[in-house]
Amino acid sequence: MFTLILLFFLLNIPLLVADFIYPRCFWRMKQNEEKDRNLKRGCVFIIRAVQQPVEKESFSHILNIETHTENRKYALALAFSIDEINRNPDLLPNMSLRFGFSEHSCYWESIFNNRVQASLQNHDFLPNFNCKELTKCVMALTKMNWKATVTFSTIINNFMSQRFLHLTYGTFHPVLSDHENFPYLYQMASEDTSLALAMVSFIIHFSWNWVGLAISDNDQGIQFLSYLRREMEINTVCFAFVNMIPMSMNLYMSRSEVYYNQIMTSSTNVVIIYGDIDSTLAVSFRMWKSLGIQRIWVTTSQWDISSSKKDFTFGIDYGTFAFGHHHSEISGFKIFVQTLNSFKYSDEDLIKLEWMHFNCEASTSKCKTLKNCSTNHSFEWLMVHTFDMAFIEESYEIYNAVYAFAHALHDMTFQKIDDLPKDNGKELDNSCKKLHSSLRKTHFTNPVGDRVNMNERDKLQEEYDIFYIWNFPQGLGLKVKIGMFSPYFPNGQQVHLSEDMIKLAKGSSQMPTSVCSANCGPGFRKLGMDGMAACCFHCKPCPENEISNETNVDYCVQCPEDKYANTEQNHCIPKVVVFLSYEEPLGMALSLISLCFSAVTTVVLGIIVKHHSTPIVKANNRTLTYILLISLIFCFLCPLLFIGHPNSATCILQQITFGVVFTVSVSTVLAKTITVVLAFKITASQRMMKYFLISGASNYTIPVCTLIQIIVCAVWLGASPPSVDIDSQSEHGRIIIVCYKGSVNAFYCVLGYLATLAFGSFTLAFFARNLPGAFNEAKSITFSMLVFCSVWVTFIPVYHSTKGKVMVAVEIFSTLASSAGMLGFIFVPKCYTILFRPDQNSLEMIREKSSSRSHIS
Repeated sequence: MFTLILLFFLLNIPLLVADFIYPRCFWRMKQNEEKDRNLKRGCVFIIRAVQQPVEKESFSHILNIETHTENRKYALALAFSIDEINRNPDLLPNMSLRFGFSEHSCYWESIFNNRVQASLQNHDFLPNFNCKELTKCVMALTKMNWKATVTFSTIINNFMSQRFLHLTYGTFHPVLSDHENFPYLYQMASEDTSLALAMVSFIIHFSWNWVGLAISDNDQGIQFLSYLRREMEINTVCFAFVNMIPMSMNLYMSRSEVYYNQIMTSSTNVVIIYGDIDSTLAVSFRMWKSLGIQRIWVTTSQWDISSSKKDFTFGIDYGTFAFGHHHSEISGFKIFVQTLNSFKYSDEDLIKLEWMHFNCEASTSKCKTLKNCSTNHSFEWLMVHTFDMAFIEESYEIYNAVYAFAHALHDMTFQKIDDLPKDNGKELDNSCKKLHSSLRKTHFTNPVGDRVNMNERDKLQEEYDIFYIWNFPQGLGLKVKIGMFSPYFPNGQQVHLSEDMIKLAKGSSQMPTSVCSANCGPGFRKLGMDGMAACCFHCKPCPENEISNETNVDYCVQCPEDKYANTEQNHCIPKVVVFLSYEEPLGMALSLISLCFSAVTTVVLGIIVKHHSTPIVKANNRTLTYILLISLIFCFLCPLLFIGHPNSATCILQQITFGVVFTVSVSTVLAKTITVVLAFKITASQRMMKYFLISGASNYTIPVCTLIQIIVCAVWLGASPPSVDIDSQSEHGRIIIVCYKGSVNAFYCVLGYLATLAFGSFTLAFFARNLPGAFNEAKSITFSMLVFCSVWVTFIPVYHSTKGKVMVAVEIFSTLASSAGMLGFIFVPKCYTILFRPDQNSLEMIREKSSSRSHIS
């Protein structure tokens, strides 16, 4: 029953890709050969060119040779490449390529070394090749680890350098790129200098920054680690751990428990695997997966290793992401292999399943699907008869290697036609040298449109296809292309992934998180932990009036002066501009009071003018009365300059107008006081004082006092004039616009001068308050100046204890109160007498009051 359930699940998976259009995908089913895990995946091929016409050649015997599945695929890729070249009359005219393949072509390095030793003793240098048949320079195409490759290349260089070209497919190794020690060795694989950048870009795409690393402890692993560390430091990605797996099996076994515990206890969900699949790292990787360690594995495409059939789970959160060199699809390979198949089956659906390969291009509306697969066949049958029809990386390298050999032969052949050697005996010896020279310069476009350059210095950076590998029971695997990486795109746009394809392959587009610390959202900044990696940090709220609108920022940004931070501290909000305006209630009330008092003063002036001939008006010096009332009108209108949006003109006018107008008012009161005192204190013998009173010399007090105030104001304007002050710090979220006094000392000099005049008037009026006379103003002046001084003395502490528009309102209130005091105490009694007690505003009443007061005194 369990087997049937798994079979049903497997057969329905292809239905999910029916609507997928781009990018291309392929499903892969492969056998997990437990017994073959100790076999070498890689062969030594010898390719030679013969001057014979192309003959129809059968490669079907390759399918019957007992070897690892991938080794058979390499042989088939080689056969396909040679067949394609031999069928091209323009590339190698009158010449064809041949190669041999047997069970002796693919061995482990130890077995191969024994074979080489035996071959040297028997003068049979290489497997699957007969030295007696050598007629021209041949190509040895190998895939072994670097030590075996060095041995092989050394044998060729020392014994048969005139007869062999040596090309390798498989993993690139930096040791083999030394052209001084290995002048005739060519590596078809690229150096993978962009692999570290590709993996880090992929990690950043999913917002991961906390990853583990397991690499082989050899030159390749160390070099990759240096590349990876550099890219991770640039992009702020950190290592949770770095496991450098030793190459020695004994040393590895003594530490395997440590490596296992390090992965199990680590908080990371992403682990990068890099190394040789035939190393102890592969053993460790299989063990981790068999023990149920669920992680996201990021590795290269050669690590397409199925998990054990006993440990399969249907989890969708974890899996393996593999990076493989990008290359175009070679569609003819499928047809070529199918023509070699000599097996016949009665069930056509199973034959379709055997060659299961979905090629989803933009031109096709739907992928092929499997609908009627028989459920009577078990997974074991599928394991034996399934075959991956995709051209894997090593196969593509074999393809390019054969074409490079053919192009080099082509170039050398046409050079020989132009320049035939004089000594035919040396032609054989020179052929490999010329072929080497030609091969190193070879660059061409292969039949699928990809550029190939045999000069390593001129090779371009590699592009990578990104695959998702999901392992099924019994070693059946699913491999789907989900995107690609190109180093030629701008930073941040180099990885292109299909979310639909990820969802198709995994069942969900959601990825587990892999971070050391949770992201610090907007409004917070990172605070590093002592002794921890840069990816591990605490989140601290931004300081006052500072914001952060991105995640994981190191510093918060100060808001501009015209803005303030919102409550979440992730955005700067424009501050409210605050000033005493006419629209708000306080400004409206003060402006209405100002206008009302000025209107009342105007009415009073009208009453005085209308009754200018009455005794009460004449007795109090009509000219000074008119001047005082007019100046009071301006005093009441002064606050209008303080209300509204301040600017440089209004700031200067409000202070200068206030100082001059109030000086005129107070000096007029002083002149009236002096006039009263002189009128009642002059005796008959004081002719000079009497002349001073009659001539009206006291009226000169006004211009003299005003001139002094004007001089003070002029000095104020020259030294430090009033200006607009923008206060953005006093109140949170507000910009207060007020008029700055400029020179505070000059402002207090103006107030001090007014206080001096007011105090002088108050003193004189106080001593003259009991003088006889029906209309003696001394008492009125005394009370008015007492109010004036009290208001401005109170103004100073209150003014300094307030800010903004309240401070302006205090100054306006003081102006209105002091002006109202003068108007009320000096003119209200007179208006009352004029309007409501006309009987007291007559000469008889004046004489009567004057005589009675003289009698009393």
